[in-house]
Amino acid sequence: MKKITIAVDGFSSTGKSTLAKQLAKALGYIYVDTGAMYRAVTLYAMRKGYIGEENQNIPDLIKALPHMELKFVYNENLGFSEMYLDHENVEQEIRTLEVSKNVSNIAEIEQVRLKLVDLQKKMGKEKGIVMDGRDIGTVVFPDAEFKIFMTASPEKRAYRRYKELLDRGDKVVYEDILENVQKRDYIDSHREFSPLRKAEDAIEFDNSDMGLREQFERIHGYALRIIKEE
Repeated sequence: MKKITIAVDGFSSTGKSTLAKQLAKALGYIYVDTGAMYRAVTLYAMRKGYIGEENQNIPDLIKALPHMELKFVYNENLGFSEMYLDHENVEQEIRTLEVSKNVSNIAEIEQVRLKLVDLQKKMGKEKGIVMDGRDIGTVVFPDAEFKIFMTASPEKRAYRRYKELLDRGDKVVYEDILENVQKRDYIDSHREFSPLRKAEDAIEFDNSDMGLREQFERIHGYALRIIKEE
Protein backbone atom coordinates (compact mmCIF):
# COMPACT_ATOMS: atom_id res chain seq x y z
CA MET A 1 0.00 0.00 0.00
CA LYS A 2 1.39 3.38 -1.02
CA LYS A 3 2.47 5.65 1.84
CA ILE A 4 1.36 9.27 2.15
CA THR A 5 2.30 12.38 4.11
CA ILE A 6 -0.13 13.53 6.80
CA ALA A 7 0.09 17.15 8.01
CA VAL A 8 -1.67 18.05 11.27
CA ASP A 9 -1.86 21.79 11.95
CA GLY A 10 -3.87 23.90 14.35
CA PHE A 11 -3.99 26.00 17.48
CA SER A 12 -2.16 25.14 20.69
CA SER A 13 -3.65 22.50 22.99
CA THR A 14 -6.07 21.12 20.41
CA GLY A 15 -4.69 17.61 20.84
CA LYS A 16 -2.62 17.62 17.64
CA SER A 17 0.16 15.52 19.14
CA THR A 18 -2.21 12.98 20.67
CA LEU A 19 -4.06 12.48 17.40
CA ALA A 20 -0.86 12.42 15.32
CA LYS A 21 0.69 9.77 17.60
CA GLN A 22 -2.44 7.61 17.32
CA LEU A 23 -2.50 7.92 13.54
CA ALA A 24 1.19 7.12 13.19
CA LYS A 25 0.88 4.04 15.39
CA ALA A 26 -2.23 2.76 13.59
CA LEU A 27 -0.70 3.25 10.14
CA GLY A 28 2.85 2.21 11.03
CA TYR A 29 4.12 5.68 10.13
CA ILE A 30 6.83 7.88 11.64
CA TYR A 31 5.54 10.58 14.01
CA VAL A 32 7.21 13.98 14.32
CA ASP A 33 6.15 16.62 16.86
CA THR A 34 7.52 19.85 15.40
CA GLY A 35 6.27 21.78 18.42
CA ALA A 36 8.82 19.88 20.51
CA MET A 37 11.56 21.23 18.25
CA TYR A 38 10.50 24.85 18.80
CA ARG A 39 10.15 24.17 22.51
CA ALA A 40 13.68 22.74 22.61
CA VAL A 41 15.09 25.87 20.97
CA THR A 42 13.12 27.93 23.50
CA LEU A 43 14.51 25.91 26.39
CA TYR A 44 18.02 26.42 25.02
CA ALA A 45 17.45 30.18 24.82
CA MET A 46 16.10 30.26 28.39
CA ARG A 47 19.03 28.27 29.76
CA LYS A 48 21.55 30.54 28.02
CA GLY A 49 19.80 33.68 29.20
CA TYR A 50 18.96 34.79 25.67
CA ILE A 51 15.33 35.32 26.67
CA GLY A 52 13.77 36.20 30.02
CA GLU A 53 11.63 38.69 31.86
CA GLU A 54 14.33 41.34 31.82
CA ASN A 55 16.13 40.83 28.53
CA GLN A 56 16.19 39.34 25.06
CA ASN A 57 19.36 38.53 23.18
CA ILE A 58 18.05 37.18 19.89
CA PRO A 59 21.26 37.86 17.86
CA ASP A 60 23.25 35.46 20.09
CA LEU A 61 20.51 32.84 19.80
CA ILE A 62 20.66 33.10 16.02
CA LYS A 63 24.45 32.68 16.12
CA ALA A 64 24.02 29.52 18.22
CA LEU A 65 21.49 27.86 15.89
CA PRO A 66 24.03 26.11 13.58
CA HIS A 67 25.69 24.48 16.61
CA MET A 68 22.46 23.29 18.24
CA GLU A 69 21.65 19.58 17.80
CA LEU A 70 17.99 18.61 17.79
CA LYS A 71 17.11 14.95 17.48
CA PHE A 72 14.18 12.61 18.06
CA VAL A 73 15.04 9.31 19.76
CA TYR A 74 12.48 6.50 19.78
CA ASN A 75 11.45 5.27 23.24
CA GLU A 76 10.27 1.66 22.98
CA ASN A 77 8.57 1.75 26.38
CA LEU A 78 6.48 4.81 25.47
CA GLY A 79 5.93 3.87 21.84
CA PHE A 80 6.99 7.26 20.45
CA SER A 81 10.07 9.41 19.97
CA GLU A 82 11.32 11.93 22.54
CA MET A 83 13.07 15.24 21.99
CA TYR A 84 16.81 15.45 22.60
CA LEU A 85 18.71 18.74 22.77
CA ASP A 86 22.47 18.39 22.43
CA HIS A 87 22.25 14.68 23.44
CA GLU A 88 20.04 15.42 26.49
CA ASN A 89 16.48 14.13 26.83
CA VAL A 90 14.43 17.30 27.42
CA GLU A 91 10.98 15.85 26.75
CA GLN A 92 9.64 16.69 30.22
CA GLU A 93 11.31 20.06 30.63
CA ILE A 94 10.03 21.45 27.32
CA ARG A 95 6.41 20.84 28.40
CA THR A 96 6.46 23.29 31.31
CA LEU A 97 4.33 26.44 31.43
CA GLU A 98 7.48 28.60 31.44
CA VAL A 99 8.53 27.19 28.08
CA SER A 100 4.95 27.57 26.81
CA LYS A 101 5.02 31.26 27.72
CA ASN A 102 8.08 31.88 25.54
CA VAL A 103 7.79 29.43 22.66
CA SER A 104 5.59 31.55 20.37
CA ASN A 105 8.04 34.44 20.56
CA ILE A 106 10.92 32.15 19.61
CA ALA A 107 8.89 30.43 16.88
CA GLU A 108 8.26 33.72 15.08
CA ILE A 109 12.00 34.31 14.51
CA GLU A 110 12.64 33.75 10.80
CA GLN A 111 16.06 32.11 11.23
CA VAL A 112 14.64 29.63 13.76
CA ARG A 113 11.82 28.64 11.44
CA LEU A 114 14.15 28.29 8.44
CA LYS A 115 16.45 25.94 10.36
CA LEU A 116 13.65 23.77 11.70
CA VAL A 117 11.62 23.68 8.48
CA ASP A 118 14.73 22.45 6.66
CA LEU A 119 15.15 19.64 9.21
CA GLN A 120 11.45 18.76 8.99
CA LYS A 121 11.46 18.54 5.20
CA LYS A 122 14.41 16.16 5.32
CA MET A 123 12.55 13.95 7.82
CA GLY A 124 9.60 13.56 5.46
CA LYS A 125 11.39 12.80 2.18
CA GLU A 126 10.35 9.14 2.17
CA LYS A 127 6.68 9.83 3.11
CA GLY A 128 4.99 7.50 5.59
CA ILE A 129 5.05 10.30 8.14
CA VAL A 130 2.58 12.11 10.40
CA MET A 131 3.86 15.54 11.38
CA ASP A 132 2.08 18.08 13.55
CA GLY A 133 2.69 21.77 14.08
CA ARG A 134 1.61 25.21 12.87
CA ASP A 135 2.79 25.37 9.25
CA ILE A 136 3.10 21.76 8.15
CA GLY A 137 0.40 21.83 5.46
CA THR A 138 1.25 25.35 4.28
CA VAL A 139 5.06 25.49 4.38
CA VAL A 140 6.74 22.19 5.30
CA PHE A 141 4.60 19.82 3.19
CA PRO A 142 2.34 21.92 0.94
CA ASP A 143 1.85 18.82 -1.25
CA ALA A 144 0.83 16.51 1.62
CA GLU A 145 -1.93 14.12 0.55
CA PHE A 146 -3.86 14.57 3.80
CA LYS A 147 -4.02 17.85 5.73
CA ILE A 148 -5.91 18.43 8.97
CA PHE A 149 -6.45 21.77 10.71
CA MET A 150 -7.49 21.28 14.34
CA THR A 151 -9.33 23.83 16.42
CA ALA A 152 -11.37 24.13 19.63
CA SER A 153 -12.54 26.96 21.87
CA PRO A 154 -9.79 28.68 23.91
CA GLU A 155 -11.59 27.72 27.13
CA LYS A 156 -11.72 24.03 26.24
CA ARG A 157 -8.07 24.04 25.20
CA ALA A 158 -6.98 25.86 28.34
CA TYR A 159 -8.84 23.37 30.54
CA ARG A 160 -7.22 20.41 28.78
CA ARG A 161 -3.78 21.91 29.24
CA TYR A 162 -4.56 22.81 32.86
CA LYS A 163 -5.65 19.24 33.65
CA GLU A 164 -2.61 17.79 31.87
CA LEU A 165 -0.20 19.90 33.94
CA LEU A 166 -2.06 19.15 37.18
CA ASP A 167 -1.96 15.42 36.48
CA ARG A 168 1.78 15.76 35.96
CA GLY A 169 2.17 17.39 39.36
CA ASP A 170 2.74 20.99 38.26
CA LYS A 171 1.27 23.84 40.30
CA VAL A 172 -0.70 25.94 37.84
CA VAL A 173 -3.68 28.31 37.77
CA TYR A 174 -6.39 27.90 35.12
CA GLU A 175 -6.58 31.65 34.40
CA ASP A 176 -2.84 31.70 33.67
CA ILE A 177 -3.24 28.83 31.22
CA LEU A 178 -6.16 30.53 29.45
CA GLU A 179 -4.19 33.76 29.13
CA ASN A 180 -1.24 31.83 27.69
CA VAL A 181 -3.46 30.03 25.17
CA GLN A 182 -5.03 33.29 23.97
CA LYS A 183 -1.66 35.04 23.75
CA ARG A 184 -0.13 32.18 21.77
CA ASP A 185 -3.12 32.16 19.40
CA TYR A 186 -2.57 35.83 18.63
CA ILE A 187 1.20 35.57 18.15
CA ASP A 188 0.98 32.39 16.05
CA SER A 189 -1.72 33.89 13.79
CA HIS A 190 -0.17 37.33 13.39
CA ARG A 191 3.56 36.67 13.04
CA GLU A 192 5.09 38.05 9.86
CA PHE A 193 6.98 34.90 8.88
CA SER A 194 4.96 31.73 8.29
CA PRO A 195 1.83 32.57 10.34
CA LEU A 196 -0.61 29.90 11.50
CA ARG A 197 -3.35 29.50 8.91
CA LYS A 198 -5.47 26.76 7.46
CA ALA A 199 -4.29 25.37 4.14
CA GLU A 200 -6.95 25.69 1.45
CA ASP A 201 -7.12 21.92 0.98
CA ALA A 202 -7.07 21.02 4.70
CA ILE A 203 -9.99 19.51 6.59
CA GLU A 204 -10.99 21.79 9.49
CA PHE A 205 -11.66 19.66 12.56
CA ASP A 206 -13.26 21.21 15.66
CA ASN A 207 -12.94 18.80 18.59
CA SER A 208 -14.34 21.11 21.31
CA ASP A 209 -17.01 18.55 22.22
CA MET A 210 -15.41 15.34 21.03
CA GLY A 211 -13.68 12.54 22.89
CA LEU A 212 -10.27 11.15 21.92
CA ARG A 213 -11.65 7.88 20.59
CA GLU A 214 -14.28 9.51 18.39
CA GLN A 215 -11.85 12.02 16.90
CA PHE A 216 -9.29 9.31 16.18
CA GLU A 217 -11.80 7.00 14.51
CA ARG A 218 -13.09 9.77 12.25
CA ILE A 219 -9.65 11.02 11.19
CA HIS A 220 -8.29 7.48 10.83
CA GLY A 221 -11.19 6.71 8.52
CA TYR A 222 -10.37 9.76 6.39
CA ALA A 223 -6.72 8.70 6.19
CA LEU A 224 -7.51 5.15 5.11
CA ARG A 225 -9.79 6.39 2.32
CA ILE A 226 -7.06 8.73 1.00
CA ILE A 227 -4.42 5.98 1.17
CA LYS A 228 -6.66 3.63 -0.83
CA GLU A 229 -7.29 6.33 -3.42
CA GLU A 230 -3.55 6.85 -3.83
